[in-house]
Amino acid sequence: MALLNRRVMKSLRPILIVVAILVFSFGSHARTSVGTLEGMVIDAHGGAISGATVTMQTSDGQHPHATHTDADGRFAFAHFATGQYDLRAYSRGVYSEWAKRVSIHSQKPTQITLRIVVPNAPTHPSGH
Repeated sequence: MALLNRRVMKSLRPILIVVAILVFSFGSHARTSVGTLEGMVIDAHGGAISGATVTMQTSDGQHPHATHTDADGRFAFAHFATGQYDLRAYSRGVYSEWAKRVSIHSQKPTQITLRIVVPNAPTHPSGH
């Protein structure tokens, strides 16, 4: 009986290997595609805002994530599932408008600029 089981297992080995290869190859295709969203936060005059908090969430309001801008006002959300997201920035007590349904694609990074405008502030630098 043990000899029969050994022969059956030996004859099934190539089939099991093929099945395992197929299962793993289909599993890798089932993974969600990922992409990157890069951007900048600026003020009303186009100046970079460093240290701003940028919040990103799915367009249905779920799965919020946050990051901060660097010294040049730049930020990035890397390795996120492709799809549509809503974003906004916050700095010094003021929020930007929501950027709605921003699409993340897997081929190349999505670029966006968020503008924070202080209400009732002059729209041009004061000077002369």
